[in-house]
Amino acid sequence: MKNIRISDVTLNTALDSGRNALNFREKIELAKLLDRLHVDVIEAGAIANEKTDSLLIKAISTAVKNACIAVLVDPEDKESAAKVHAALKDAPSYRMQVVIPVSTVQMEYICRRKPAAVLELIKESVSSCKQYAENVEFIAEDAVRGEQEFLFQAIDVALEAGANVITVCDAEGSLLPDEVFEKISAIRAKVPENVTLGVRCANDLYMATASCAAAIRAGADEIKTCAGGTKTTELDKIVAVLSARGDSLDAFTNVKTTEMQRIISKIHEICETTRSNRTPFDFGVREEEGVFLTAKDDMAAVTQAAKQLGYELSEEDAERVYNAFAHIAEKKEQVGLRELDAIIASAAMQVPATYSIENFIINSGNAITASAHMKLVKDGKVLESVCLGDGPIDAAFLAIEQILGRHFELDDFQIKSVTEGHEAMGETVVRLRSGGKLYSGRGISTDIIGSGIRAYINAVNKIVFEEEEK
Repeated sequence: MKNIRISDVTLNTALDSGRNALNFREKIELAKLLDRLHVDVIEAGAIANEKTDSLLIKAISTAVKNACIAVLVDPEDKESAAKVHAALKDAPSYRMQVVIPVSTVQMEYICRRKPAAVLELIKESVSSCKQYAENVEFIAEDAVRGEQEFLFQAIDVALEAGANVITVCDAEGSLLPDEVFEKISAIRAKVPENVTLGVRCANDLYMATASCAAAIRAGADEIKTCAGGTKTTELDKIVAVLSARGDSLDAFTNVKTTEMQRIISKIHEICETTRSNRTPFDFGVREEEGVFLTAKDDMAAVTQAAKQLGYELSEEDAERVYNAFAHIAEKKEQVGLRELDAIIASAAMQVPATYSIENFIINSGNAITASAHMKLVKDGKVLESVCLGDGPIDAAFLAIEQILGRHFELDDFQIKSVTEGHEAMGETVVRLRSGGKLYSGRGISTDIIGSGIRAYINAVNKIVFEEEEK
């Protein structure tokens, strides 16, 4: 029986809900969930922003333990392969992908090249990738609408340049399963057996799963799926087909079925969370990782745990965090990642306050829209703003952003009680991401909203201080 590889494109596709883009933390969590299912390839997209996207790919490469990480190379950028390699080089397994259309209409309007020039582009791009990676995939975009003779030429050029994975795409989802079988059979006869033949089918006619099953019968080795949407073959559906009828298809997959529905539900929750148009913030709750530190752990272990949270600590900050951790670890058996997050917020990168709180007024209730009137002080000057939000915290953060004149990605927002009773103190940890780097702030107050505002300002001051130092 043939082992059908699953290459999931959830990270590299527009969300089918059309509602929200995933933030940094959600992408990492999504990659880890896919890896837990044992999908063979996780497609991480392209490097559009060299700083932030490279950091994301490096983080995914660290988080993923089993799957191959695939990243798109820009065929129009001669330095793109080198940039992708720099981001992927520490991954356990990686693949470089080249996507070039082979239909007349897309060659003309997307590539703006004649067929001969497109063949030359395929050769240059695949050859460039081969300098940095053994595993190179040529993806023939819109292949089923192209002329078969030209498709075969494109495949030959890609193979000669070093591609060892050839993927053909039915971008329109217009073929019936028997038509897919005929086309893939013809392509399989053209592609050597030692080269992986992949297929991606759009689901416009709701036959993507049936079409992929037909492609497997015709000799396809790899199927592109989407765990978080329905525009491409759905991961759980094609795995269900292989599980139930693998004997008829003479094929199987390594994807785990025991955790499938639970993990797919989590992925849908990440991808389809509805957020109000009024706010740019995501108030998702990060799960507590099953990782604990003890007093026996050294500085290297604590620094590694901080890296798992997303922090790159300097030597000075690592020492401060470890000393604060050691003081707490002496008094309790285990220190969880959330507690370490709070330690980092309070111990790492303590800086002079560029912004301080003058005062704030929050109005909220079940019959009115929450509003915040915020006054901050910078260089002795009072700056103020009034904003509406989805809640008192959201309104307060938006008012701060309006004063700052910029938006930060809210990576996490944690609240916990540090004392008991009616006048209990609340501690808030806010994690902001700027320029791909993570900054955390900590605030303590009997007022939860006040502690959240203090934590946000604390994180902002760290960002501003580092930017001014540069």
